[in-house]
Amino acid sequence: MTALERINENSTAAPTCSRDIPSIYHVALNCEVDAHTDLLKDFLHRQLDAVRDLPCPLPDDVALWPDWMAENAREVADEYALYLQGRHAGEPRRFFGNKAHALYFLQRVAPAKLVDGAWLYSAVKHPTDWRYHGLIRTYLEELGDGDPALNHVVLYRNLLASHDCVASHQLDDELYLQGALQLTLGHLGDDFLPEVIGYNLGYEQLPLHLLISAFELNELGIDPYYFTLHVTIDNASTGHARKAVEAVSAFLAGAGDPDGFLARLRRGYMLNELGKGSTSVIQSFDLEQELVGMLERKRSFGQHMHSDYCRLEGKTVNEWLAAPGQIRGFLAALEERGWIRRYEDPEQSRFWQLVDGPGAAMFGVFNGYEKQLLRDWIAGDSPSANPFRAQFRRTQPVRAMVDEPSGENRPLDELVGKLSPALHPGPEGLQATRLYARQFGLAGGNP
Repeated sequence: MTALERINENSTAAPTCSRDIPSIYHVALNCEVDAHTDLLKDFLHRQLDAVRDLPCPLPDDVALWPDWMAENAREVADEYALYLQGRHAGEPRRFFGNKAHALYFLQRVAPAKLVDGAWLYSAVKHPTDWRYHGLIRTYLEELGDGDPALNHVVLYRNLLASHDCVASHQLDDELYLQGALQLTLGHLGDDFLPEVIGYNLGYEQLPLHLLISAFELNELGIDPYYFTLHVTIDNASTGHARKAVEAVSAFLAGAGDPDGFLARLRRGYMLNELGKGSTSVIQSFDLEQELVGMLERKRSFGQHMHSDYCRLEGKTVNEWLAAPGQIRGFLAALEERGWIRRYEDPEQSRFWQLVDGPGAAMFGVFNGYEKQLLRDWIAGDSPSANPFRAQFRRTQPVRAMVDEPSGENRPLDELVGKLSPALHPGPEGLQATRLYARQFGLAGGNP
C-alpha cells in the first residue's frame, strides 16, 4: 500500500470538537461566510493543529515530487492489476458484499462528494494571475466546465437519486469533516493558500480504492461514471495530479519564506488524513446492524399505524414497535412465523411482498436504499455476478446546448459568486461557469 493510500483510505486521526462539524459544513456550503469567518478560521486552525505532528510522506526535496507522484501512480496500477488477476481467478469482491453495502458507501461519502472541488473555490477570484491557472482549470473541470453532464456534484446527486438512497437521517458527524474542510479551505483560500495547495496535492493523487470501487459498483449494477471520470482527469501525466505539482512550483518560486510555505503546505496535505476515509466507511458496514438501525428510526412513525388483528409471539405489531430495542426480536418473530424466509428469494417472503411493489400495503414507506437493506438481509449470501460483463456502456454525454450572448462580459464578482460550491450545480451557476471560462480564456478541452 502506498503512502497516499494510507492517508486517503485508512484515515484515523480524530477530529476535534466533532459536535460542530455538520453546522460548520452547512454554514460554509450556504455561503454564510462573512458572518462566520472567525468560526471557520477557528475550525480550520483546530484541524491543522490535529495534523501538526503527523509524518508527511512528501519527499524533503521538492524537485523529487514529480517522480514521487509517478511512483505512487505505478504502485496503484500494479496493485489494481493484482486485484483484477484475483477476480479473474474467482476471488470475491474486496469492498462490497452486496448492493446494500455499495449504496451504504455512496450515502456515507456523499457529504464530501456533494462539494467536490470546493477547496479550490477561492482560486477563481484570480483569473489574471497565471500562477492560479492550473488550480482554476482543475476547479472548472470539477464543475464540468459548465456542462451538467460532467459537473461532478450534479453527477453525484443524480447517482444518489437514481437509487433513491439520499440519507433520510443525520449522518455521523465525522462523515461531514472532509466536506467541511473542503468548503472552509475554499472560502478562506486567500489566507490559507499554502494549505490549499497542499490539500489539493494530496487529494488529486489517484487512490487504489477509486479503481476498485468503480469496478465493483459496475458489477452490482450501479453506474460507476462519477468514479471512472476521476480516474481519467486525476491522472499523473496531464491531469489534476500533474497540475497540483505544477502549482507548487508556481507559487513556491515567489514565496518570501519558502521553508515556511512548504511547512504550511505539508500540513495542508495532511488534512486529507482527517475523518473517515473511503475504506474505513466500507469496513464499517454491518448489514444486520444497519437494517436494525433503519427500522429503529422508522419505529416511531409506524408504532400506531398497524391494526391489532395480527399477533406475533403474543404481541401486536404496534406493541413490537412501541418501545426501542425490540426490532431484533420483531425480525426473529417474523422469521419464526414464516413471514420472512431467510436465504431464499425475497419474493417468497410475505413481509417483502408487503413492502415492495405498487400494490404493497407498505408501498412508499421505505426508500430504495432501505428496501435494498431488507432484500439483501433476507437473501443472505449469494454468488457474485459476473464481474467482467460490462453493466454500463455509456454513450456520449448530453451536452449543454445553450445560446449565450457572444462578447458579453460579466463583472468578476458576479461570476465568482455563482461559481460557489452552493450555486455552481444550478442552471445559473452552470452558465456562469461557461461564461467565466470563455471570458478569461480558461476554457478547457472537454469533448
